[in-house]
Amino acid sequence: MMTTLAGCDAVGNLTGGQKGSAAVASSSTKLVERDVEAPEVFSVSDQGLWDGRPSLGGVWVAHPDVTDPERVIIRNEANGKFVIGALFRRERDLPGPKLQMSSDAAAALGILAGAPAPLNVTALRRQEVDDTPAPDAAPEGTIETPSEVTETTLDPVAVTAGAAIDAAPAAAKPAAPTAPKPAAPKPASSLAKPFVQIGIFSVEANAERAANQMRSAGMLPTVKRSEINDKPFWRVVVGPAATKSELTNLLKSIKTEGFSDAYAVSN
Repeated sequence: MMTTLAGCDAVGNLTGGQKGSAAVASSSTKLVERDVEAPEVFSVSDQGLWDGRPSLGGVWVAHPDVTDPERVIIRNEANGKFVIGALFRRERDLPGPKLQMSSDAAAALGILAGAPAPLNVTALRRQEVDDTPAPDAAPEGTIETPSEVTETTLDPVAVTAGAAIDAAPAAAKPAAPTAPKPAAPKPASSLAKPFVQIGIFSVEANAERAANQMRSAGMLPTVKRSEINDKPFWRVVVGPAATKSELTNLLKSIKTEGFSDAYAVSN
């Protein structure tokens, strides 16, 4: 006996006069990290100066009140330009404005050598925010009951052919290839700050150039893209180091390459 179904389309889907109800999608929460301003950590408005000398380390500023290196947003209050960079400590007894900036920072902010400009420097912090889109309402509807199942008798020739097919030996399936064993994961670092940041760059090509310099020196750099207020910037980090002695040697090697302001970071 052959069973035939009425009420199916060409691909075997049930058809009906109305649309079926949509399946309810499983809900999930998407958390993303964003930089937010943290003036309670550090914030200063003062005159800033680039002395005209080229500098390494990408975009940075230095101020005498800094205790630890920070990631900051630097604004030129004269023309409205801003850039993301690093903040370091400078000596108090140096002459000139309190804020000193790198050549990359001056270029991004439109500041000429030897010409002080009003700057605002504010610390940044990473913050996890919920970026889950609002769920769409599921359309209402019902699935129409399929048509009645009917049975008909097979033609004798069809029965004989079907029996012959059933009696034929099944072809041997080829053995599935053995999946390669995954590589053993590298032990996680126990350090709170296992990476070394060599600089923050407003131009991707400059970040890649610094990363290539690290590769040529036998180190493994990573270029990380971020953005704030729709403006991108690139951080170059090396690591992670597994032990404190490895981190110390890594810092020493990086500073030997000319990045004297490199410092340890968590990621």
